[in-house]
Amino acid sequence: MRLREPAQATASRLHAEVLSGRYRLDESLGSGGAADVYRGFDLRMRRPVAVKVFRPDTCLDAEESWRAEAEILARLHHPGLVTAFDAGHHDGRAFLVMQLIEGTTLKNHIAEGPLSPDAAAALGAGLAEALAHAHEAGIVHRDVKPSNILLDAARRPHLADFGISRPLDATARTVADTLVGTAAYLSPEQVLGGPVGRPADIYALGLVLLECLTGRLEYGGGPVEAAIARLHRPPALPLDAPEEFRALLGRMTAKKDDARPTARDCARALTALADMAPTTAGLTVPVPPSGTGPQPAGAAEPRRA
Repeated sequence: MRLREPAQATASRLHAEVLSGRYRLDESLGSGGAADVYRGFDLRMRRPVAVKVFRPDTCLDAEESWRAEAEILARLHHPGLVTAFDAGHHDGRAFLVMQLIEGTTLKNHIAEGPLSPDAAAALGAGLAEALAHAHEAGIVHRDVKPSNILLDAARRPHLADFGISRPLDATARTVADTLVGTAAYLSPEQVLGGPVGRPADIYALGLVLLECLTGRLEYGGGPVEAAIARLHRPPALPLDAPEEFRALLGRMTAKKDDARPTARDCARALTALADMAPTTAGLTVPVPPSGTGPQPAGAAEPRRA
């Protein structure tokens, strides 16, 4: 049996390399299950970039993962999505070159305290618009969560990490009885192993917005506990949130997928909620130095359920 090289060792070995004579790797930004993400520099275009380098010795098919993500990103062009610039191979490793977001993650932002309802609505409207673009292109993200949402210096959200996304017409590539996604944000149909379509992203976005309002995970605990909890109780909606916001979150997190609104409908409703408020200052709360800096486009949390 071949042992997998630790991510830290891989990151150390690749540091300061130049991929394809063009992309210099400057520092490691994070590691996921199948890839390492670096802050890099495009020597030809003279701009900073994020470079996702796939590890060929993972249990996943690195080449297939790289090809699938590259093909998906090539179909998507929206200001609320991380932009892909290039894809290629270097020394037997596949890589993706993407937009580098200078800022923080929504996960770090929430850790500083809950967002105001108008701030959460404004952020949600941007994310729903980005999802609507992906959905209308036939792509389901399947892993919407705070750590995959990057906030730039102006606190505009960018949805990242399409590593487990799939076209709606794609053949399932996962092993039966395996949950694909992050347990805390899985939709009921994902937990039950059913077909995963656009409504799964809406459910996850609803839980993300709920977390923005409360500052905590709605379904916490271990992966199995978190996944199963939503089958037994609906999310608890905050009583101090505006009634219209609570009603929308209730529809977004409906147990039956056909009861959830579309991403485009969510964007319209969230925009209306944000416009009702006098300010969205909650999006511009300064983040301490420890939570700032360049964010990897697609550095996922290592553990998935």
